[in-house]
Amino acid sequence: MTHGSTRVLRISSLTRVEGEGGLHLRVHDGSVTEARLRIYEAPRFFEAFLRGRHCTEPPDITARVCGICPVAYQLSACQAVEDACGVTVDGTLAELRRLLYCGEWIESHALHIHLLHAPDFLGCADAVELARSHRVAVERGLRLKQAGNALVELLGGRSIHPVNVRLGGFHRAPTRAELRPLAERLRRALDDAWETVRWVSGFDFPDAECDEDLLALARPDRYAIEAGTPTVVPAGGGPARSFPVADFTEHVVERQVPHSTALRSELDGRRHLTGALARYGVNGRLLSPLALQAAREGGLGDPAEGAACRNPFRSVVVRAVEVLYAVEEALRIVDGYQPPPRPHVEVPPRAGTGHGATEAPRGLLYHRYTLDAAGLVTDARLVPPTAQNQAAIEEHLRRTAQTRVDAAHPRLPGEAELTAWCERAVRNHDPCISCSAHFLELTVERH
Repeated sequence: MTHGSTRVLRISSLTRVEGEGGLHLRVHDGSVTEARLRIYEAPRFFEAFLRGRHCTEPPDITARVCGICPVAYQLSACQAVEDACGVTVDGTLAELRRLLYCGEWIESHALHIHLLHAPDFLGCADAVELARSHRVAVERGLRLKQAGNALVELLGGRSIHPVNVRLGGFHRAPTRAELRPLAERLRRALDDAWETVRWVSGFDFPDAECDEDLLALARPDRYAIEAGTPTVVPAGGGPARSFPVADFTEHVVERQVPHSTALRSELDGRRHLTGALARYGVNGRLLSPLALQAAREGGLGDPAEGAACRNPFRSVVVRAVEVLYAVEEALRIVDGYQPPPRPHVEVPPRAGTGHGATEAPRGLLYHRYTLDAAGLVTDARLVPPTAQNQAAIEEHLRRTAQTRVDAAHPRLPGEAELTAWCERAVRNHDPCISCSAHFLELTVERH
């Protein structure tokens, strides 16, 4: 390449993520000066068409935002409406919600680890090629996904867009006899989860580190999944800080950028990261003893002693540990289950504003609803994790591209090589592009 020449690389669509988008890289004198993640899917308008709906409807409507993590949207919506109506769901019904969420974590993480992310580390173009060379691992991943699907189907009525979730709990609670067969399946899944941790911990991980603040829900008694308090671990160290869910939009501020149909968020004016790495950094010490052992054996260190994982490429190991934890939690709840007296508590509508937040597989998901006295939604706000992560993903893309440019200098990397590394950097975060559109077409401009 001669001095002053320009190259433009284009890729029609990012592979092995949910949704479509593009990337624009600017390289000047050997430096990657800009990376823009361009989400070009059409806006979804969910917030707009929730207005005027009755407060019983958001759980089912927002489940359609995503076919991969509908439970996250349903339970966040339930929390927010229940908060507006002054109702708290606890006891067995809260445990059943956690069990349902464990099912979604298991099936979503298993899909991402085995079919979307692992090919990057093993030199395979896609999951089909991976299945030829690592059939045992892929079959193990499919068994894990099926176990998660079975949980969601039993509690939710079906595995995609569940129909059994409602305000105050469920339309119908399972019997002990219905849950009992899942126990043996989950015990087998626990063995598969252990093998998955061992498998992914043997991958070759490039050196990388993210310097964003970490944002995740936290609870004093357990690893947060279906509820908690937003908690921040600063990038530069120092004590964690928390704020009420009701203050979420005072800290996480969204703005529009010209190159994306997704809003971009900042946490108190800084880039932040939510998702598996954030959860592990905020809550890792509250994992079960078994999951902590898996984390140590997986090379993540001991979070009980302050160890944190900030290498985005190692997020695949964190997800594998979370699968093991979710299977173990599901077993605990199933083994101790006693059917509740009623499948739900009543949620009488009233005027007010409510807030809800849960940990979707990809990170913290926030809902806010304002209701009138008749229980109609007058305002709705949804902040998905991928939109929050957009700025962090762009910075990680810029750094990843820079390492490839540095490694190839003075011969700049070709289109295929640079594209593969950028896509790999995106898949570290398992983005749900459709959720964030209220990737990868790659354009590289070199001077």
